[in-house]
Amino acid sequence: MDDVDLLVSRLLHPDRLWSRSECLARPSPVPKTHGLYGWYFRAVPSEIDVSGCVRIAGCTLLYVGIAPTKALGHNGLPSTSSLRSRVRMHYAGNAESSTLRLTLCTLLAAELSLSRDWTRRSKSFGAGEAKLSEWMDHNAYVTCVEHPVPWSIERPVIVRLDLPLNLAHNRNHPFWMRLTAARSRRPRS
Repeated sequence: MDDVDLLVSRLLHPDRLWSRSECLARPSPVPKTHGLYGWYFRAVPSEIDVSGCVRIAGCTLLYVGIAPTKALGHNGLPSTSSLRSRVRMHYAGNAESSTLRLTLCTLLAAELSLSRDWTRRSKSFGAGEAKLSEWMDHNAYVTCVEHPVPWSIERPVIVRLDLPLNLAHNRNHPFWMRLTAARSRRPRS
């Protein structure tokens, strides 16, 4: 079994899925190291076909991310991003800094009555971010797999899985075009 197969296996057969409250607690169970994280959801936005997705304990794997995305940060120094900081950002940040939150807000906009302020060029959903956090509290679970250089294995991991919410390295997924269009579509006035 190669490195990628091992990582995929660990994402598909996690020891534990962690809830939002567990990940945001102090101390957090999420390691402050480099690696991959897989997002499992109890509820799934209705337009997503999950027939090819992995299901565990009533939850469906829809997204995989890495932390950090590269060895060096914007300042040329080693990146300080970690599994813990990325998972916290996805659970408690906003759509401006979390591609997962942007995607979820976009797909759940009608169901949760969310809207973006298109006049500010912001990706944030303002006060609606709290509604998404509450939805995630009931529906989103994460697993983490440590890896020293996650940017080196992100592509092969993503292409081996059915991950409707990933855009990077996932252009051949049947939901990719619809998700790309939905994320950039302005509402009609």
